[in-house]
Amino acid sequence: MLDDKLLAILVCPEDRGPLLLVNNECLYNPRLRRAYRIEDGVPVLLVDDAVSVTDDAEHARLLERASGESG
Repeated sequence: MLDDKLLAILVCPEDRGPLLLVNNECLYNPRLRRAYRIEDGVPVLLVDDAVSVTDDAEHARLLERASGESG
């Protein structure tokens, strides 16, 4: 699990905006629709390794799972 202090300072390496934590499985940038994996508790914030989310249903699922954590 990622530490709250670490989450507060992590940004997308591409647009420098905030990222959403999705069930401790990835960090998601909804603006660019890019998902960054988390390996052994360490975020892999490499633009070339990010997964582009082109499917609207997957985008909505990631947003829903991310927003469910904060409430």
